[in-house]
Amino acid sequence: ILILDEATSALDSESEKYVQSALEEVMKNRTTFVIAHRLSTIRKADLILVLEGGKIVESGDHQELMNHGGVYKKLSELQNIQV
Repeated sequence: ILILDEATSALDSESEKYVQSALEEVMKNRTTFVIAHRLSTIRKADLILVLEGGKIVESGDHQELMNHGGVYKKLSELQNIQV
């Protein structure tokens, strides 16, 4: 099990791409919990849990959550995350 807590939060966009690429290799075939405010780091996750007020308010993969049109989609739009 790998736990990443805001692993790329202090990085600029270019550095984040390199680190994210390396992390994707490390995460292959392993259970990984990623805690992130920067949604680009979790876009490829199999399951995303959206917390609001300390409670899970949405769950699904990126596309499911975008289609749902809830909190995740609003945050994604604020961060300019593509569908």
